Amino acid sequence: MSQKRAVVLLSGGLDSTTVLGHALAEGWAAHALSFDYGQRHRLELDRAAEIAAALGAVEHRVVRVDLGSFGASALTDEIPVPKDRVDLGGDIPVTYVPARNTVFLSLALAWAETLNCTDLFVGVNALDYSGYPDCRPEYLAAFETLANLATKLGVEGGPPFRVHAPLLELSKADIVRMAVRLGLDLSRTVSCYDPSNDGVPCGRCDACQLRAKGFAEAGVADPALAGRPSKVGSE
Repeated sequence: MSQKRAVVLLSGGLDSTTVLGHALAEGWAAHALSFDYGQRHRLELDRAAEIAAALGAVEHRVVRVDLGSFGASALTDEIPVPKDRVDLGGDIPVTYVPARNTVFLSLALAWAETLNCTDLFVGVNALDYSGYPDCRPEYLAAFETLANLATKLGVEGGPPFRVHAPLLELSKADIVRMAVRLGLDLSRTVSCYDPSNDGVPCGRCDACQLRAKGFAEAGVADPALAGRPSKVGSE
């Protein structure tokens, strides 16, 4: 029997790397997909390529989608990345990129159809996250419905499209623990929204705070910080 195939969204961060490792451990032939979408923290694309190769993805593709042409996000526009926020579960922050996960999953769906597979993996999380609306379980359920209504594979009566979100109900600490159990090297993962040119995290944006909280609660040292200074206190 041929190995089951899946498209795995890979940003180069902690969550998506853990999802890729999980999919591979579960026996999936993983086709990793990253996006050059006009993000200011483009370092993640280089890291995603390294991680896909190191973990043994079947292939890794980077698709160019210029969400930066629309702006309206601190990740794609000349808007300061928020720092030192206390309430990370309040209003939707300015780091939200309009419709990003919908665009990404739609393109993953298109690639999956060409591969004749119906499984997509994504690293969204509904617990320790920054309040993005496209990280919720009801969103993923709605996208699955869309996928099965809008595709040739979906309407021809074969296996239904499924969006796998193995981290959905996990805390960030649980995600760190999963990565450790899987034996993943997290030293090259990048989560920061505003890293230096050589990848040093700012330590103050929402993503950095959530990552630090997760490693601290899991009782694990963050290998990405080993022997490296932080940008904390600098702009």
